[in-house]
Amino acid sequence: MKKCVLIYDDDLDILSVCKIILKQHNYRVETRNRNTDLINDIKKLKPDMVFMDIRIPELGGEKAVTLMKTNRDTENIPIVLFSANPEIEEIYKRTGADGFLKKPFEINTLLDVLKDNIAKTRVE
Repeated sequence: MKKCVLIYDDDLDILSVCKIILKQHNYRVETRNRNTDLINDIKKLKPDMVFMDIRIPELGGEKAVTLMKTNRDTENIPIVLFSANPEIEEIYKRTGADGFLKKPFEINTLLDVLKDNIAKTRVE
């Protein structure tokens, strides 16, 4: 069974490129350009990992990570923040995310971060 990656980003080009790349590497990829229904998305799609943009509409990435990490149903899903925000490392530490990826990024870096974090997925 393919591992599922859920990507939240308001940049449709980023979503499209990431989806193409990850599908070529045999992942099931789901994308959202808003995180309005975050917990229901997670429950429905059951991702093995989440990439979360910091500046995504409605909740924003910081609040979304906090919400996921404090929810019993989603706390064990690895979340990687990704953004061009120069403070991404500080935001990553503050939120309790599992990793971060600074935009723009190289394809190999995206794949390495994904592999490192998807391996952390715990089944409860």
